[in-house]
Parts: sequence; structure tokens; C-alpha cells
Amino acid sequence: MADEVSRRLVHVTGAAVPLAHLGWPDLITWRVVQGFLAVALVVVCVLEAVRLTTGLDWVVYDRLTREYEQDNPAGYALYIVGMAIVAFAVELPGVTTDVAVPAMLMLAIGDPISGLLGSGDASNVKQAWVLLVMFGVCTLLAAPFVPPAAAVLGGVAATFADGVKPRIAGYVVDDNFSIPVLGALAMWVGVRYLPF
Repeated sequence: MADEVSRRLVHVTGAAVPLAHLGWPDLITWRVVQGFLAVALVVVCVLEAVRLTTGLDWVVYDRLTREYEQDNPAGYALYIVGMAIVAFAVELPGVTTDVAVPAMLMLAIGDPISGLLGSGDASNVKQAWVLLVMFGVCTLLAAPFVPPAAAVLGGVAATFADGVKPRIAGYVVDDNFSIPVLGALAMWVGVRYLPF
């Protein structure tokens, strides 16, 4: 349980990235957020390449990775990949930081809450009440940024990503990647195509 709490606390620290931008937008511009995540992406790719090819076994890996991550990219790396994709998606037509910020917060805040309430086993579908909490938290996180219908779509997408972790070719599709990406995509659809 202590390792699970440690993993969740590390998760929450990722909220500092979008929150710093919201708190000091003139100092921490979106370009700064993108630059930080680009550097973090390079660092985690190098660390994961070294870990997966050489068997590097630091204590931090033992404490912060799960069993299924031992021979696959670890959740922390997929966390950075998902956040970076969302951060750079604002360069696409119609995508704004109003979609990117809540998608990042869904991962950084919603997922750890759900994780502490639900199962630590990545292969199981979580209990219905845990998924309802995840949906509520994610929808509330999106509500200040996007219209209500888009917030609900984002909450549904993030909840789906959190609750169902399929295996593709033996690899678990980790929610650290899918929550921000699917949440942002769903909110973008809502903002672009729903009138309310």
C-alpha cells in the first residue's frame, strides 16, 4: 500500500505543470510548458531505453513500477508521453489550452484518486462506484475550461481510459497515456461539434 500511495503522490506532482501555467501565464507560457515536456520526454525515453535494454534496476523503479511494467514501458514514461501529446496538440486547428489543461489535470488528479479507491491491478475493470467518482472528478476538472457537454464527454473518455486497460499484442495500454489523450480528444469533439 505504501508503494501505491507513493505512485499516486508522484502522479499528483504532474498537476504542477498545467497549474503553473494557469497561475503565472505571463511567466510560464504554453511554450514553456511544451519545452519542459519536450525535455522530460527525451529524458524518460533515454531512461526507459536504458532500463529495458540493460536491465537497470534502481530502487525507484522497484517502488514506482508495477509487475507488468518490468518488461514494458513504465507508467511514468507513458505519463510524460500522454502529457506531451496533449501539450503539443494545441498546435492543431481548433485545439486550445482550454482542452489541454483539463486533460492533463484528469491524469494528474483524477487518476490518482481513482487509483487509491480502486484496484491496483491494471488488467481488471474497476468497480462501478470508483468509475463514477472518476467521472465526477474529471468532469468537474474540465467544467471551468470547456462547455458542459464537452466536460461530460471528457469525463466519459477519461473514465473509460481509466477503467478499461486492454492488452494489445501482450502490452497493457496504460491509462497514463490514454487518459489525457482520450480526454482531450473527447473535449475537442465536444467544443467543436456540440452547441452547449
